[in-house]
Amino acid sequence: MPAVAAALLAVPAAPAAAAGTAGYPERPIRMLLPFAAGGGGDILGRFLAERFALQLKQPVVVENRPGAAGTIGTHAVATAAPDGYTIMIGGMSTHPLAPAVYSRLPYDPVKDFQSLGTIGSSSIVMLAANPFPADNLKELAALARKQAAPMQYASWGAGSTGHFCGEVLSQKAGIPMQHVPYKGTSQIITDLLGNHIPLAFVDMVTATPFVKDGKLKALAVCTRRSPSLPQVASYKEQGIDFDRELSWAMYVPAKTPRPIVDKLSAVLETTLKDPDVIGRLLALGITARYASGAQQQENNARDIPAWKAIAQQAHISLD
Repeated sequence: MPAVAAALLAVPAAPAAAAGTAGYPERPIRMLLPFAAGGGGDILGRFLAERFALQLKQPVVVENRPGAAGTIGTHAVATAAPDGYTIMIGGMSTHPLAPAVYSRLPYDPVKDFQSLGTIGSSSIVMLAANPFPADNLKELAALARKQAAPMQYASWGAGSTGHFCGEVLSQKAGIPMQHVPYKGTSQIITDLLGNHIPLAFVDMVTATPFVKDGKLKALAVCTRRSPSLPQVASYKEQGIDFDRELSWAMYVPAKTPRPIVDKLSAVLETTLKDPDVIGRLLALGITARYASGAQQQENNARDIPAWKAIAQQAHISLD
């Protein structure tokens, strides 16, 4: 009888737990973006925040928390209350790359998060002002070897994907290059247009409109050729043996209740099936491609060792 009584007492536990999430969301949700305002991650986040607000029928308030290659804002999400009212958009620098450049990262990019799913993939673009005397990597290498000083290039921060792309190029092509870290891509674009920096690596979201409008030129895409800028050849096509997919994803703190995770994941999946959303993301340089949160978590766990190897080879460390 004691065992039966215990079993009967345990029955209400599951409905009670579910009741706590049944009305979710009952108040505004915070979307924390670990990127500077005006950059690619910020534009993507604000667009998806609007779409989530429509489906969830609650405001989704965007908060930018940039710094330390995205790890400051990402840490804030890892330690936030796991109640579904804090969500984030993460990129390569916040999850797969972070443990490659920080030996004492204040969060675990796999264990401290649940992914809501993959948003899509994009490329990193190498930009220059139109008067720059090189139009591809072969011409850039020839130009760089004639200079006494290393060729300077900008990215949106030490340890960022753009930084990795620059160091991979320097190592594999034997081009002397000097990294100049910026706080965000908006200032990089301003300095490129003003000829204050010769080269820069920026995300496809930032680069696409300036290349399409003819205001800047693209010498290469660091990863695979993008449908947003199909005329721009990839590293691999230009003789640099490097081809890795770069993805955007959404996350919540690790202990967020499963019903909430499932609801938010369903919203993301529905959003990414909308033809208008697909077209808008493509215009921003992102190929929409939903994959489950579990798959994204597996991808992160798989990719971290590979990026650590690249960081060691390219001597990228932020410790």
